[in-house]
Amino acid sequence: MSFSFLHGQPLHSAESPYKKHPERAKQLSNIRFYMEKSKKICIGLSGGVDSSVAALLLKQAGYDVFALFMQNWHDASTTLHGDCEWEEDRFVAEMVARKIGIPFYFVDLSREYRKRVVDYMFDEYSKGRTPNPDVLCNREIKFDAFLKAARSLGADMVATGHYCRKEQVLDADGTPVYGDDGQPVYRLLAGTDPNKDQSYFLCQLTQEQLSQALFPIGDIEKPEVRRIAHEADLPSADKKDSQGICFVGKVDLPTFLQQQLKPCEGDVVEVYDAYYTENGQYNYIKGILSELAGKECNLITDYISDERSAAAIRAADAAEKPEETARYDAAEETNEATAKRLKEVAERTVAAVDSLKVNDPIRERSVKGNPENEGGCSCGSPWDAEKLAALDDGQLLRLSQPVEYDIRFETETYRSGKKHIKKTRYRENPYGKIVGKHDGAQFYTIGQRKGLNIGGHKDSVFVIATDIQKNIIYVGESHTHKGLSRSCLRIAPEEIHWIRTDLAMPVGETRRYRVRIRYRQPLQDATLIMRSNGLYILFDNPQRGITPGQFAVWYDNDEMIGSGVI
Repeated sequence: MSFSFLHGQPLHSAESPYKKHPERAKQLSNIRFYMEKSKKICIGLSGGVDSSVAALLLKQAGYDVFALFMQNWHDASTTLHGDCEWEEDRFVAEMVARKIGIPFYFVDLSREYRKRVVDYMFDEYSKGRTPNPDVLCNREIKFDAFLKAARSLGADMVATGHYCRKEQVLDADGTPVYGDDGQPVYRLLAGTDPNKDQSYFLCQLTQEQLSQALFPIGDIEKPEVRRIAHEADLPSADKKDSQGICFVGKVDLPTFLQQQLKPCEGDVVEVYDAYYTENGQYNYIKGILSELAGKECNLITDYISDERSAAAIRAADAAEKPEETARYDAAEETNEATAKRLKEVAERTVAAVDSLKVNDPIRERSVKGNPENEGGCSCGSPWDAEKLAALDDGQLLRLSQPVEYDIRFETETYRSGKKHIKKTRYRENPYGKIVGKHDGAQFYTIGQRKGLNIGGHKDSVFVIATDIQKNIIYVGESHTHKGLSRSCLRIAPEEIHWIRTDLAMPVGETRRYRVRIRYRQPLQDATLIMRSNGLYILFDNPQRGITPGQFAVWYDNDEMIGSGVI
């Protein structure tokens, strides 16, 4: 591990934003709560506006701060832009460090990143699972390899630009709570900005990692971060947020994966609704859930997409306070233009807004949830507690399993044309149809819509399952397709991770929490059941696109309690 160093000298005076807005000083109260001014802080400076403002706030608060930029990827051929994005990011990060007046270091962690994140991605995709590299990057790189690099440079703490919050746990009389190891216990909380909460990406952190972490902008909303950056004239003030794979950039995923996974042509099979009428697993799930609910259950989600939920939140805000909402958008757009544009978004997504039955972001915007219900859920459990407790481990295991597909197609010969040329075709099948070809089932994920190249349908076509062994992709038409929704998932015992180890569930216990199964998904009400063969998450409403390999994360109100790989 090698470092390069640039001593930070301010290009211009970075005037404190608190002189104009003294009320912002309270935003640093959470930082002061944890540490003394003598502590040395390393800010992970990426060149983006979030980490830049985090560095500025720490500097303005009087702490001994230095910046460390990490390079995690070298191969620019896999990015859509085809250039070395990290070089531009490093240049901006250096400029920010100079502007603020803090030392700047550079460290190459590409070897660790490839071994602990990228190789893991390849392995998971080869098994037909969809990993989340951003979660792995935080657990394995930012708060492990990067943390060790920062400590070798004398850092006591590492700060990042994540939109989340950290608090020390206190008992009823305000006394700090300590764990079995004698160390303070910390809480990881959602960011106060519901549009930018990034706590999901930190769901695999341990108490030890959390104890050395700081999140200076967790109490600030994104528009305010931009405003602070502009007032301080930071070089990153107008820099767009990063997209794509963490520290790799925006990539064409199949091309990226083909570095190690070989393409192999296979069939795309569309599944018809009739398949579920006679499917034993589908009817078993419906029977169990209907028994638990005391009425016939709907197994199809009304929910459309996370992006439409985000658009709905912004559209609602625009209608109520367009001046404030406009801060989310480009500087050249007027408040009036922004409000008009978002109103159009609202009109296009009215169906999505009406269908958000659980924790509807239009009607419930608090990240804290409903304090009157267990776990902050919007309502009580729809499931009969006694009947749920009576289910044995085998019944819960089957309830959590998805429908499997085994549609066999028979061929027939026929004669075509004036010359009666003999040809072969598939006989019609009431359960499905081969509608296309793909270049490898491992390149697709459940819920995927783009890249299928299947025409002739009124509604969008989605991937509902993949069979890696047979190299088959199963698809269904419309977001209301029965194969796209599930109500229960299981996390294997070895995959369960408790951020709050003092709140770990014992076998046999049932709790209510709010859960999300991907970033930006509105938190969903659910019942968690701990059994000897794993942790089961039973949602109040069916969920769209539950994907093996992704992380399920559960919250008690706005506190993240634990997570696990689906």
